[in-house]
This record gives sequence, structure tokens and C-alpha cells, in this order.
Amino acid sequence: MAENVRLDDIDRRLLRVLQADGRISNADLADRCGLSPSACSDRVRRLREGGFITGFHATLDPQKVGRGVLIFVEVVLDRTTPEVFESFAVEARRAADILECHMVAGGFDYLIKARVRDLAEYRTFLGEVLVRIPGVRETRTYPVLEEVKSSTQLPV
Repeated sequence: MAENVRLDDIDRRLLRVLQADGRISNADLADRCGLSPSACSDRVRRLREGGFITGFHATLDPQKVGRGVLIFVEVVLDRTTPEVFESFAVEARRAADILECHMVAGGFDYLIKARVRDLAEYRTFLGEVLVRIPGVRETRTYPVLEEVKSSTQLPV
């Protein structure tokens, strides 16, 4: 399946079910989507090969694994050159506490989503990792008080 191929209703149904339950058996998936197991398996394989499905994972409870504090950080760089952007991106990818890092347009350069045990651990991360990345001029930290909605499921 090439990226320009349009998904049909069955493909979309398969993707919705798999997003909700990546461990569903092929037989149950086929049943829920009105397909034979063989046709279901073929379609899922094509969706994976076409890059529509990029992987499967387990969703962990952040509290139970010692990562209960969610933090967003705005990062302003001192220069906006390709070299500084690349250097920052390399270091952000290496930092285990960073779950997501996005270059954004607007009043700052990057938005980071991080998870840590507590604010003391965040302070250590900020001082020993984040502000030591070459090019970082300024950060603004936003600890999350309540997660109103958190989802990885895309509407398809």
C-alpha cells in the first residue's frame, strides 16, 4: 500500500480496533471487522507494510513505574541555525525522561513532554540535562496538575 492509497471503510475499522486493542487475536479482529481470518491477516500485513501501522506497544501506568509527574517545557534556543537545531534534536532523542519533543512555530522553538518521579527529579533533569544542551537559552516549565485527556488513538 503506497501512502497515496486511500483507506477504505474496512481498513479504517481495522485500524480503530487495533488502536484500542493491539493484542486482539486475528480471529477476533476478523470477526469484529466482518472479514475471514485470512483476508484480515492480509489486510493487516498490507497496512503494516504500507506504513499505516508503525508498531505495537504496551501502555504503562506512569505512577506504577515511578514516572507520575508529567511536565511540559518550552525551550528557546540562542540561535536558530540548522546546526543548533540538529544538535538539540540529537540530545533530546538521547534523554530518557523526554517522551516527546516537537519543533514548533511561535514564541519558542521546542515543546517537550517529559515524565519524572517528582519535582526534585525534574529539577535534576533540568539542571543536568536540558539546560546543558548546547544552544538552550531559556526554558519555561509547566507541571501538569490534572491529565484531562491522554490518548494515542488517532481518529480514522
